[in-house]
Amino acid sequence: MTQREEPEASTFGEQMNNLASDWFRNQDLRAWVLRQTNAAMQDHDAARSAEALLKSLGLAIHPDYPKNWDTFLAVYHAAMNAELLDPILDAGAERYSVFLPSLKQLGYKDLKGVNLTFGAPDENDGITFQYGDVTSTGLPDQSYVFVACLSVIEHGVDVTAFMSESARLLKSGGSLFLSFDYWADPVDTFGQVAYGAPIRIFTCRDLDSMLSEAKKCRLFLNGSSDFRCRERVVHWKRYGLRYTFANLLLRKG
Repeated sequence: MTQREEPEASTFGEQMNNLASDWFRNQDLRAWVLRQTNAAMQDHDAARSAEALLKSLGLAIHPDYPKNWDTFLAVYHAAMNAELLDPILDAGAERYSVFLPSLKQLGYKDLKGVNLTFGAPDENDGITFQYGDVTSTGLPDQSYVFVACLSVIEHGVDVTAFMSESARLLKSGGSLFLSFDYWADPVDTFGQVAYGAPIRIFTCRDLDSMLSEAKKCRLFLNGSSDFRCRERVVHWKRYGLRYTFANLLLRKG
């Protein structure tokens, strides 16, 4: 097993609910998160554990249970790296996503989601949704402490442009957490198309290229990594594809 370094973390804001704060700082939980960060989702137990962790905090559950894995990790890292009044962005957000609503439940105040399917800014229960391309959002420079992008970049996104835009949006020391479809070796997608773009399942070689592009933008891996695969936890039945998810936690230098 690859030796891991624990990602850096800032303190919670003073207004953070004490129970949630203590829960997030639990050392056993931190150790579990460390194993799951900058890694592939290894098995169904990892997905079920994430779902149980969300439930234990009374947070919303994603209807597609493997998605609770990256959702929980995104919530955890946002909570450990952003204060309650810090702006947080969900790049490529969907209204059914539970990432921003979970942060709302934890007391975060400045939450925004952008997607090409949204129109003019629309506030819904304290969360603003508005039109935005994840490679060119039009949002101000260095305006975010934390940016999440969950299961988006595999859908026809120019990774180089996405990394550049994320770096532009993040304040110095800010964090980018992204997840994506993954299998270490190539998966034959049979030339199928979804969401208007060829289906892409990232490989270990793709990850090397992605991290190289990130470094050019001063986005650096926060901690060590281990992208070995065990179980094909995700089954996209419509297209007959089996693979897993993976994630990266990057910090702007």
